[in-house]
Amino acid sequence: MAESTPDDRENPIILIADDDPEIRKLLKAHLSSMKCDLIEAEDGARTLESVIVNKPDLVILDVMMPELNGWEVCKYIKTHDEYKHIGVVMLTAIGATVNELTSPLYGADEYVDKPFDFNELGFKIRKVLSEKRAE
Repeated sequence: MAESTPDDRENPIILIADDDPEIRKLLKAHLSSMKCDLIEAEDGARTLESVIVNKPDLVILDVMMPELNGWEVCKYIKTHDEYKHIGVVMLTAIGATVNELTSPLYGADEYVDKPFDFNELGFKIRKVLSEKRAE
């Protein structure tokens, strides 16, 4: 069976990467209403492995995770051409100003501060998926 590419998938794959199982559970419950396939990772190393193996369309990426932090994972995604189709939404509680200044430096497409608003997060997810599909 041929490997699917982002362009021929019926539903986008969204990787939820957060070391907090409650955050992953909340995000899965909220995103289950979207037409997407959800996968999870609980640390930076597993997130990177999942990026390489699954080639998701979007990663919701917590900054503070064990193994590799979210910024390191984001930088890896954004500096390798084979992952240029992957959108990254940083999700963090480090503070709005730090997030606003740092996320773009690592190539994140969007960022949302914890505690997050599901409407804002949903809007940014749809925006990034739409932009990546248009590229």
